[in-house]
Amino acid sequence: MAASNFLARTLLALAVSACAAAQDAGQPPAASSPSSSPSSSSSSSSSSGAHRSVHHIQVPDDDVPAQPAELTQAEAAIEKKNYAAAEPLLHKLVERDATNYEGWFDLGFVENALGNTDASIAAYRKSVAAKPDVFESNLNLGLQLAKTGQPDAEEFLRAAVHLKPTSQVLEGRYRAWLALGKTLEKSKPEEALAAYQSAASLRPKEAEPHFAAGMLFEGGNKFAEAEQEYKQAQALDPGSTDAAIVLANLYMRGRRFPEAEEYLRKLLAERSGQAPMPVTESAAVEIQLGRVLAAEGKNDDAIVAMAAGVKLAPGDENAQRDLAELYVTAGKNDLAESSYRGLVSARPNDAELHRSLGQALLRQKKFPQAQQEFLITVKLKPDFGEAYGDLAFTAGENKEYELAIRALDARAKVLPEVPITYFLRASACDHLKDFKTAAVNYHLFLNTAKGKYPDQEWQAKHRLIAIEPKK
Repeated sequence: MAASNFLARTLLALAVSACAAAQDAGQPPAASSPSSSPSSSSSSSSSSGAHRSVHHIQVPDDDVPAQPAELTQAEAAIEKKNYAAAEPLLHKLVERDATNYEGWFDLGFVENALGNTDASIAAYRKSVAAKPDVFESNLNLGLQLAKTGQPDAEEFLRAAVHLKPTSQVLEGRYRAWLALGKTLEKSKPEEALAAYQSAASLRPKEAEPHFAAGMLFEGGNKFAEAEQEYKQAQALDPGSTDAAIVLANLYMRGRRFPEAEEYLRKLLAERSGQAPMPVTESAAVEIQLGRVLAAEGKNDDAIVAMAAGVKLAPGDENAQRDLAELYVTAGKNDLAESSYRGLVSARPNDAELHRSLGQALLRQKKFPQAQQEFLITVKLKPDFGEAYGDLAFTAGENKEYELAIRALDARAKVLPEVPITYFLRASACDHLKDFKTAAVNYHLFLNTAKGKYPDQEWQAKHRLIAIEPKK
């Protein structure tokens, strides 16, 4: 069979993250057109990750006497991304000839594109069993097994790195080493690092192996090594924001906030003088800068940066929460209220958000609205002890003393009493003219306050004089 008729199908190195994301989204892997020479293969050499789909195997003319009609028709359908049409043709072929490794390989590719992961793995296993020395079959099988968390992924990826790709040899081996490194990260981190080093040696101008190695070093708390890898990745790919952001994270972990701030500001300045950053990248840098500035206590600057990031990425809920918390820290409770209302609107069943909104209202002395939010909070989360304390205080301010006592009773079921809860209970009972219970709780408050609440202690002492029987 002519080599040009079978320059087909390799899910060439869908490095675990990129491939998994595409498959989880139900997207078929990208296929490339058959070509008569390796140089015309559409397998890209971009640094998109170790796990991109190609699908090329070049078979020597003397390997197979003739290409079956089903295979020819199936490959034509695959090139048109008509995977449903290709599938029965390939099944017919392998049912008739179970040793046809090309048919099994193409079937593995098709099943993967159709979202049938188990069937894809089974087909790739058959392809490897029929011809164990094919790089692409071992690689694709290893990637599929890695994607599904199966332990024998390592076996086939290790086999792949020692085999020769049928086309684009350097690219294929590079991505195989990246895929092996990714697979080994949790179980054998030292060997994973060695795999990334092998990938880097094959393509020394690629940032990806250094970035992956940096992540691995950071996960092992080897911060100096991680910093060097990230810096190398940044130098190799200065247009990417990923390395800058992880470097800033690393500096934050080491409480090196000025360095993190400097790095992010420099990135923003450099990119503003060039082609604008993609919106998602700009948002990520602004948000990260906001977090760094907040850690430095530069709240006003942090708000400016974080608000800019949220404007660019309005769907980033974590950033929205961080911005709302920044408003609270800066005493901008009206803006915090507005932010939390937006978050609550998007997540009406989130008890924490309702409590945060209630606290923003409370700080503005909007007691009726705050009470309503705390009531929603404890309805959504009946064991939320801290929220019962908020509710008790707000109900007292609203002169709903019976509600305050019920809230304190509910709190006491999940949290121990503290001085201020004794005082709130005493005050509520005092207003309801239950002087006996009030007196008991005033005494409990005074016995535990120990000078920490001077105003309330003064009030408690004077109320005891008024309500306790004269001896």
